[in-house]
Amino acid sequence: MEEAKHIEAAEAQRIEAGEAKHIEAGETSRSSRKVITFEPKIVINKGISVLGFVLRLFAVFGTTGSALSMGTTHESVVSLSQLILLKVKYSDLPTLMFFVVANAIAGGYLVLSLPVSIFHIFSTKAKTSRIILLVIDTVMLALVSSGASAATATVYLAHEGNTTANWPPICQQFDGFCERISGSLIGSFCAVILLMLIVINSAISLSRY
Repeated sequence: MEEAKHIEAAEAQRIEAGEAKHIEAGETSRSSRKVITFEPKIVINKGISVLGFVLRLFAVFGTTGSALSMGTTHESVVSLSQLILLKVKYSDLPTLMFFVVANAIAGGYLVLSLPVSIFHIFSTKAKTSRIILLVIDTVMLALVSSGASAATATVYLAHEGNTTANWPPICQQFDGFCERISGSLIGSFCAVILLMLIVINSAISLSRY
């Protein structure tokens, strides 16, 4: 009888030990699951931040490229009728000078904002810096759009002229100059669209907090 009791006690201890192992295994599996799982909100926020960085990078090329292209535009032609050398450059027209300054300022700001945008990818809870960028992005959008709009009027007059004001078009003589300023204008308007998308992206990112 005593041997049977000893056997039953040993089996009971084995059963308890097995249950304890199963409980520990379950706890470890649950803890591992907690480490592996990803929160959808964090993943989406990181995706929005990555998209904002890409948009800023393309906007840098749009603004700086337009400023450099316009700022290096000049052309000289010889007038056969008057036998004189005619020269034209962007600085002869104040609207084009404003265009260059506006795009250069926006391009410099966008370059400086790239490290902050990278920081937002890894720190999705940074709210104050996002608000600051959103405010400055809106100002840059207004600046670039005003510069592009002012230059559009000048480029139109260069191509078409104005018969009422007796302003002849100059693109018939300075075709290379007009091609450069027209290309710069297209790049600037692309940058305006990108800045609009950046502002929308920043607003969506802030609305998720």
